[in-house]
Amino acid sequence: MKTVGPLICPILVGRDDFLELGERRMAEARAGSGRFLLLVGEAGIGKSRLLASIARRARSDGFNYVHGAVAPRDVEVPGALVLDLARSMVRGPGPMQEPGRVLGDLLQVGGTPDDDPRRRRRVMVLDAVDALAAAAPVPAMIALEDLQWADDLSLEILAALARRLPEIPALVVATYRSDDFYPRIPMREWRNRLVGQRLVEEVRLGRLSVEDTATMTSLLLDSVRPAMPVVERVHERTNGIPLHVEELLGALRGAPLTAEADVDSAAAPDTIEGAVLERLAQRSPAAQELARAGSVVGRCFVVHVAAGILETDPGRLSAPLEELIDHYFLMPTSVPGLYDFRHNLIRDAIYGRIGDPDRRRMHARVAELGEGLEGAAEAFASAHFELAGRREEAFENALTGARAAVASSSHREAVELYRRALRNVPAGIAPTEHARILVEFAAEAAATDDNTAAAEALATAEGLYRASGRIVDAVSTLPAQVAAQHLLGAPLDQRAAILRRGLDDVGGRKGAKVARGRLLAALAAAYMLDRRLDESIEHGEAAREVAAAEGDEATELDATITLGADYVFAGRMDEGWRALETGTERARAAHREAEAARGYRMLGSCASVLVEYERGERWLRDGIAYAERTELWNHRHYMAAHLAHVLWATGRWVDAVRVAEHALADGRGGITTRITALHVLGYVALGRGELRMARGALDEALGLGRDMHELQRLSPALWGLAELELQEGSPARALELCEEGRAASAGVDDAAYLFPFLVTGTRAHLAAADVAGAERWVAAVGGAVRRRSIPGSMPSIDHATGLVLLANGATGRARTALEAATEGWSARRRAWEGTAALVDLAACYLRANRLADSVRVADQALSAATALPAPALAGRAEELLRSGRARHPADEPWAPLTAREFAVARLVAEGRTNTEIAAELGIAPKTASAHIEHILAKLGASRRAEIGAWASSILAHSR
Repeated sequence: MKTVGPLICPILVGRDDFLELGERRMAEARAGSGRFLLLVGEAGIGKSRLLASIARRARSDGFNYVHGAVAPRDVEVPGALVLDLARSMVRGPGPMQEPGRVLGDLLQVGGTPDDDPRRRRRVMVLDAVDALAAAAPVPAMIALEDLQWADDLSLEILAALARRLPEIPALVVATYRSDDFYPRIPMREWRNRLVGQRLVEEVRLGRLSVEDTATMTSLLLDSVRPAMPVVERVHERTNGIPLHVEELLGALRGAPLTAEADVDSAAAPDTIEGAVLERLAQRSPAAQELARAGSVVGRCFVVHVAAGILETDPGRLSAPLEELIDHYFLMPTSVPGLYDFRHNLIRDAIYGRIGDPDRRRMHARVAELGEGLEGAAEAFASAHFELAGRREEAFENALTGARAAVASSSHREAVELYRRALRNVPAGIAPTEHARILVEFAAEAAATDDNTAAAEALATAEGLYRASGRIVDAVSTLPAQVAAQHLLGAPLDQRAAILRRGLDDVGGRKGAKVARGRLLAALAAAYMLDRRLDESIEHGEAAREVAAAEGDEATELDATITLGADYVFAGRMDEGWRALETGTERARAAHREAEAARGYRMLGSCASVLVEYERGERWLRDGIAYAERTELWNHRHYMAAHLAHVLWATGRWVDAVRVAEHALADGRGGITTRITALHVLGYVALGRGELRMARGALDEALGLGRDMHELQRLSPALWGLAELELQEGSPARALELCEEGRAASAGVDDAAYLFPFLVTGTRAHLAAADVAGAERWVAAVGGAVRRRSIPGSMPSIDHATGLVLLANGATGRARTALEAATEGWSARRRAWEGTAALVDLAACYLRANRLADSVRVADQALSAATALPAPALAGRAEELLRSGRARHPADEPWAPLTAREFAVARLVAEGRTNTEIAAELGIAPKTASAHIEHILAKLGASRRAEIGAWASSILAHSR
């Protein structure tokens, strides 16, 4: 019978470059400038082996060393990874022990019900980093394994530590599995943010080459190098994954390995699971039982817990433990009595083959022995009780763990624990208690952007409350229900009907006033989001009055902020900005972080839309910083998307793309962040002439916007696509999109989202040779824009009017309108329309034969378009520049006038009367008058003063 045993490669193959990098980072840490390395790769690729090699070198170089690791279920426990690290510090070198105790205490002490969980969490994070920094008075290495299973609180502490590392003599080296990493959004966001900010350095371990596999095979077999076809077959069967090479060759031990057929031997399993199980089958029955018991506990286990599962004395496990260690299934840790599986794949393979009855029995024993588990908590116990089928205990432990997670703002961990509690709700639970748990779960689900789960839980809770006769409690769930349904795309009428039903139901019941104020505030917010301003103002003012009377400060602040947004979109600018700013500042002063972040969000986004870019950028940047400090990531990412919009609008396109892409990648802002970021990316691509890319972004945004049934999500994509159709020469399709945008705005008497369509629709009519249609468009759409008279929208009226006048040949009036438009757009820093207006003005000057002015303005337009860069606008400007220069030679500065007309114009500039001009030039006064009429017509001027100004500029230019 063939002997199946472990094979462990004596050296690390193919990783020399990574070891050298580790040594360089150690030297920098020793000099006082800490570093953070991430070792990334798929399961079995050798991350832990590389980490261990770097750790050995660090310890031999005098570094204090501590280690932390997590397993899959640890993701439900706030701070699990850092708690494990704290325990390692307590057991580690002397300077680390007291900071380790402090760190452990920090993460296990809860707050009082009156504490603000977000503020408590921030303080905890800062204190935790202080404790870690205090543990490194001399160079230290912190090793962390399996970050893909780290909880949000641990990741947050590590991010804060990364920012402090440059002033700490510490090297942090962490591993994570790339195959478990990508589906987990928090880890992806954490990694993107830290790598993007250059706070961590990522090292990706690739699979071994055929040459490296050959080296490893020779070392494992302690023999001459096998023939290349044999090596190639080993490489093919193991995919170049080091652990698989070891397990495969271990399974083949004792068999010949001289031909490819030997590698294909039926006795050698194809999978890592098969290899592990075949090796385990060769061990003693006691060792096999211990391996199975340990795998039920998790990644690591304490001896006396395994003994409890097996119902035996811990002393009787010494021999089986030694056997499993000797054959590389287990490895001892730095903690006496604590053992770790050499690789999670080994643990998973063993666990997967335990029968259901035995598995349930062992999970029950693990839960019962919970106080002896390393890092035990309600979360662990609840998981084991559920797997054991003991529902009531699973429910109780999961609920306790979930509420502890809420207390530290660990939303994702709380969601998973609430889900477990709800899966195991006891049959006899009171309906109102069940409803309360559903409401708690919904709040956490909404905090993690799982709006579907939040809406379903709240609807169920409402039903339970109603069935129990608790009507006020039932209707109190409605504002949160409506907020979730809004993000899922429910139309306004549906959401408003839900809230109105709540108002009818609550009536004059006891305790109804606070609920009534919140329902009114929710109605105001719902109408505001759809720009139904009159209804929103009516409900917002009523909500503010009720909330103020009841002392409900949070609702009163929300209503004030909603009203501020209403007022600015209604054109009541001073009143609106004042309400938004004072509401936000009051919320900050009162430490109401959610309301303050919403205030920043509304202020910045309103200013972004209403062409108040200086105001918008200031409040958005302040708001982003505030949301980051308070860990309100949904608000942070949404504000970042609007900051990208401001950057696009003001011509900083490179920065706009960078900020929008980060907002998309981070993603916690949900669908509204995605839509706004897609608008920005589409606009930039459109301006740059990357039309295929622009269409992709704007089509996606349009689809999402249609599903949400909201003007602010729909209209910006429609406008961008209309501009794109114009560039592609499809004015009819552009007009269809403009008409859709106009209809959407008309439904709520909007001007803020309508004004861009005014110019684009005018261009589309003119491109279709429909001047009369353009006139009607300007009259109708311009009238709607003028009714609101939002300052940032007003240049669009001059711009569209100038285009129509130019098409009709009224160059003088067109010039006046287009000059006003260029000045208006410039004052508002609106780069796209401002550059286009310069091009239009240059064309007007050219048509009026004011060639010097045309050349001058076309040159300005070319410079502006090139700086963006906007190739289509630059091309039009270059064409106008060539035409103007061709028709305006240097020796004829008076063009478009004749030489005699220019002489008359010079005298007009000197202030001469017609009689004086006639006497000076020896012509009749009537002839002088006729010359002046011709000059006015050619220059598109209406007054003598304009002739004088033009002639003076020509004379000055020619000197």
